[in-house]
Amino acid sequence: MRVWVDLTNTAHVLVLRPLVDALEARGHEVTITARPLSHTVDLLDDWGHPYTLLGRHGGTSRAAKGRAAADRVARMVRFGRGRHFDRGLAHGSTDLPVASRLLGVPNTTMFDYEWAMLQHSVNGRLANRVLMPDAIPAARVARYGARGAKLVRYPGLKEEYYLDGFTPDPGLLARLGVDPEQVVVVVRTAPAYALYLGGSENPLLPRLLERLDAADGVQSIVLTRTPEQADVLRRLGLDRLIMPPRAVDGRNIVALADVLVSAGGTMNREAAVLGTPVWSMFEGRPGAIDEMLIAQGRLKALRDPGDVVLERKAQRLDGRFAGRDPAALLALAVPELA
Repeated sequence: MRVWVDLTNTAHVLVLRPLVDALEARGHEVTITARPLSHTVDLLDDWGHPYTLLGRHGGTSRAAKGRAAADRVARMVRFGRGRHFDRGLAHGSTDLPVASRLLGVPNTTMFDYEWAMLQHSVNGRLANRVLMPDAIPAARVARYGARGAKLVRYPGLKEEYYLDGFTPDPGLLARLGVDPEQVVVVVRTAPAYALYLGGSENPLLPRLLERLDAADGVQSIVLTRTPEQADVLRRLGLDRLIMPPRAVDGRNIVALADVLVSAGGTMNREAAVLGTPVWSMFEGRPGAIDEMLIAQGRLKALRDPGDVVLERKAQRLDGRFAGRDPAALLALAVPELA
């Protein structure tokens, strides 16, 4: 089987890597295309799997996004023509379902945040199969055309599948210049380029960083998504903050942290799964996953920077994480393998 995998954001590399590995271990041929955005290319280079870059991100305006999407779909159609793919697979890519439909390739789309309405209105209608966690009510996605046999729901969180077998690297903190004896706080900035956030940054972020910079016994690592975000934060003049210049393995940094404060959904859920106390700065409409984690006490919504408890967590993961079998997720995503 020839499978076409498209990656359009940093988290998609993490989500789909174990599925790609499983496909290739079974002898299937996987071709990866990617859009350069945030740290997607860094993670692909760290992985070492061949990939082809196609298109670009359009920025925050709806018109620019539309032009960039049209250009990328055209590039993907040219790329895919004549390659005889048997299945397309993506998590959140709006481009692959369009290109696959134009090329007559059956395709599966995955997502776990239901309120990216424009994106899912395209994906849900053009994908042949829509895969999402069973915590999201089916009624919330029916408007996108994801209903009936097309909609497939899986138990748990996607993070539980791709984190299965993960073992943290304790040497990461030292390589970043972090003193592991201090309280290690990780801050993840918002995906301000996302259409559902309208290009905004959370106004709590500067206040939070000022508190962390002034706190005794605290070492803070700030993971920005773009060079522009890093430039803005450097101008705050907070010299004790560590901002890595390239992508850092999010799983590792979350597992080793005592506290995570993040405006991104994937790292929040990684923390909830790995047992790291986490506060969310996400400004969009809460999805069902966040609602569930907040109700369970595994995620807290940040209202004031003073709410964050700066203390060592009770226990760090120091061995292999046992999650859910990625093969089970693959069988749902690619029904030809079932």
